[in-house]
Amino acid sequence: MPDRAPDRAPATSGGEKGLAQASRGGEVERSAGRSAAPAPAGRRSLLPAPGQGFGVTFAQIFRKVTTEEYPEVPKVTKPRYHGRHVLNRHPDGLEKCVGCELCAWACPADAIYVEGGDNTEDARFSPGERYGRVYQINYLRCIFCGLCIEACPTRSLTMSNDFELADDNRRDLIYTKEQLMAPLLPGMESPPHPMRLGEDEKDYYLAATQRGETP
Repeated sequence: MPDRAPDRAPATSGGEKGLAQASRGGEVERSAGRSAAPAPAGRRSLLPAPGQGFGVTFAQIFRKVTTEEYPEVPKVTKPRYHGRHVLNRHPDGLEKCVGCELCAWACPADAIYVEGGDNTEDARFSPGERYGRVYQINYLRCIFCGLCIEACPTRSLTMSNDFELADDNRRDLIYTKEQLMAPLLPGMESPPHPMRLGEDEKDYYLAATQRGETP
């Protein structure tokens, strides 16, 4: 009779060998990780754990309490605080907004709605060819990120320090152009009126640069 081959394990495929090697490697890594884990640090205090917890509470009793008497005493915000928006004017009273709608496109919350209108010689609201005929900001959506400020090419839209925007009516939190426009300062004339600072809009932006503003 021919000699029988010695008993051996059945042949395995390459994939099964790889899984077996990976499982063995994982076991080695886990065992190495367990051995390399640092020992828990010993407690340095002789007080029991509840006593340490109440110690933090008792330590706060002797600290000075900061009390803000709002709304009797208005809160002072930081100079660069992002609050309610303002539509600015040129020194002669014309609006800086040219109705380009870039602020509405840049708004990630879709909180700004703008409709542009054309200026005429009889009714001029801004130095450019167009002006913001309709301007609305929905403060139920606004996240005060300031991207609309960065997108404005004429520095028309800025943000004030006014943060008191709470209301119990959703309709009242949609601010219109009349609510957002900056007030008329002494020497300003309410538009529409002809341009006072120069013959075209370039004179307005040049004058703004000379005053240190960003057009």
